[in-house]
Amino acid sequence: MDSVAAWLILHHAPTVGAVTFVKALEQFGSPQAVLDCGPTALRQSGVFKKAAVEYLTAPESEQLQSIERDLEWLEQEGSHILTLEDEAYPALLKEITDPPPLLYVQGQVDLLSMPQLAIVGSRNPDALGREMAQDFAQRLARAGLTITSGMALGIDTEAHHGALQGGTTIAVTGTGLDRVYPARNRELAHQIAIQGALISELAIGTEPRAENFPRRNRLISGLALGTLVVQSARKSGSLITARLAMEQGREVFAIPGSIHNPLSRGNHLLIRQGAKLVETTEDVVEELGGMLHLLETQLEDEVTDLEPPSEDSVEGQILAAIGYETVQLDQIVKLCGLTAEVVSPIIMRLEIEGLIASLPGGRVQRLQK
Repeated sequence: MDSVAAWLILHHAPTVGAVTFVKALEQFGSPQAVLDCGPTALRQSGVFKKAAVEYLTAPESEQLQSIERDLEWLEQEGSHILTLEDEAYPALLKEITDPPPLLYVQGQVDLLSMPQLAIVGSRNPDALGREMAQDFAQRLARAGLTITSGMALGIDTEAHHGALQGGTTIAVTGTGLDRVYPARNRELAHQIAIQGALISELAIGTEPRAENFPRRNRLISGLALGTLVVQSARKSGSLITARLAMEQGREVFAIPGSIHNPLSRGNHLLIRQGAKLVETTEDVVEELGGMLHLLETQLEDEVTDLEPPSEDSVEGQILAAIGYETVQLDQIVKLCGLTAEVVSPIIMRLEIEGLIASLPGGRVQRLQK
């Protein structure tokens, strides 16, 4: 049996979630090894419940029929399935206590291992909250961060739109990737699949269910170096994401607001609990600078000796392209003959090293050193 098929069958087994799946890998070594076992061995393992044992020992034809929709989806252009054993599986996500054994990805797989910032907030923000979400996402995307969110209405949607104007974005969905929820974000989902990536741990065909969205939040925070909360009430899903980020050892940022605005109370609570108060994008970049070394070995064409970069290095070429006049990211990409995915994180590193500065309008400028 094909390796991906074996992973999918175990993934579809009743009562087998992320934790049980990992226990099965630890005990049996691989999904195929699980499928090769008889019912007695599976029961004696103590890993699987009765319903799972019956499914895992059913005829192969029945098992393959249960994953048919996943396999058909996988044949579509831009569709990928990553397992915990794949090199492309994002390293930061592996660090959480219950990483998804499978990730369904539509779009650019490489983005999952790029430096990410999660931006979350209220589903019903005010006009200022929408503006801040778009502005922060656009500026931070231009600085080299991939913006990750959940494609919900409100702050999530605005963050994705802003990121698409400045760079790249990842949407973590609470449904199968053949569904778009909410439906009004269908065009947004299409744009993200082209310019970024849609991801889910849920099987193809999974419809929106309330219990799936809180678990989706652990992926949003788990993929990112930090989580920025734009606006949130005292009780909101964005506070769940922020709490998960704290538990995962990631940075949490919160934008303060008026003490009279109910949409600021969740943010103020986070700040009292230790989240970093954020007024500008520079506050985020400064805090994340020390964490970028965690991804250093994963960034393509990255040179570790950044100060001073040689003229022949990728960093040297980018610095030469920037010059001491202001320039846009797309101009740098054209001048260097590289992709935005390669250039963006290096620009962020150069800014952190004090070699360049970000300016209004998504422009950058080289500094005298």
